[in-house]
Amino acid sequence: MVGLPVVHVAAGVLQNTKGEVLLAQRAMGSHQGGLWEFPGGKIESGEQAEETLQRELEEELGVQLKQYRPLIRVSHRYEDRKVILYTWLVSQWQGEPYGREGQSLSWVLPAELPDWPMPEADKPILLALDLPDRYLITPPSVNDPDLFLRQLRKALTSGVSLLQFRVFGLEEPQLVNLALESRLLCEEQGVRMLLNGPVGLARKIGAHGVHLDRRRLAAFDTLGDLTGLLLAASCHNAQELRQAQGCGIDFAVLSPVLPTQSHPDAKILGWKVFSDLCAHVSMPVYALGGMSADLIHKSWLHGAQGVAGIRGLWPNDCEAGYHPGG
Repeated sequence: MVGLPVVHVAAGVLQNTKGEVLLAQRAMGSHQGGLWEFPGGKIESGEQAEETLQRELEEELGVQLKQYRPLIRVSHRYEDRKVILYTWLVSQWQGEPYGREGQSLSWVLPAELPDWPMPEADKPILLALDLPDRYLITPPSVNDPDLFLRQLRKALTSGVSLLQFRVFGLEEPQLVNLALESRLLCEEQGVRMLLNGPVGLARKIGAHGVHLDRRRLAAFDTLGDLTGLLLAASCHNAQELRQAQGCGIDFAVLSPVLPTQSHPDAKILGWKVFSDLCAHVSMPVYALGGMSADLIHKSWLHGAQGVAGIRGLWPNDCEAGYHPGG
C-alpha cells in the first residue's frame, strides 16, 4: 500500500514591534485555498529548510531576513498528504512586506489568531507563539513560606511569565494558602501559574493550568473536567511524549537533558537525543535538567520552546529555608 506523499515546508512568523504577526491568504484554487497561513513554501530538492525560508519570503513578500530563530516543527496528516512544517520566528527583516504574488496580507495580534481560518498544520504554531522561552519551577521543599514568597516575587519581576507551582510536604491548609498567595503574586505580574497537583486544588486556587507528573499523565482519563486549563506534562522518553500529545496536552517538559546537582547519577538525554525526540511530536517542548537562561538559544537550535528549571531560574541569592533542586 502506497503511503501519502510527504510535503516539507518552511514558513516564517514575522512579528513586528507591535507584537503583531503577518498572515497571508492562500490562493483559492490551491490546497487549503482561502485559508490564512504563515508565509513560506515547499522545500526544493537539495535545499536546506533555512534556505527555503529565505528564498520564499523574498519571493512572496519582497523581504530579506536579518534576525530569526527556530520556533517549532509540526507534522500534520491531511487526507491527501502529510505536511512537515519547519517554522521560524522572524524579528528583523529588510524591506516592507507586500504580496508579490497578489496574495492578501494582514497583521494580526497573537491573541486574535484563533479567530482566523487557518490550515490545521499551522495551529500548533499559535501555542508556540503564546508560550514564553522560560518555564520556572518552584523549589519542592518550603520551610519558610514568607521567604519563599519573597523569592517568588523577585523571580516574577525578572521576566518570568510562566510558573509551575510544585511544592510537597506541607499540610493541606498550608499548601492551599501558599498556592493561593503564589497565584495572587502571579496575577499581579501577569504571570500564568500551573499547579503540579490535583485538578480540584488547581480549580480551588484559580490556577491557570495543571502540570501533570508521570503518574497523573498515565491516569489522564480519570482526572475529570480540564476545560479552560492550560495543560503541561513531565516526560522522559518518546512514549510519554506521544502519550502527552495524544491526550491533547498543550506543552511538555522533557528531562533530564544535562546533569543536575539534585540528580547527579541520573542518565541524561543530551542535546542530540532531546532534539530527536522533539522532532516526533508537534507541540512545544521545554528542556529541563541543568538548564539556565544562558541555554535558551541553544535549546531553540535543538527544537525546544525554551528552558525549564528550578535552580537555574530561581533567584540565586537563597537566604535559607529550602533546598532547590536542579
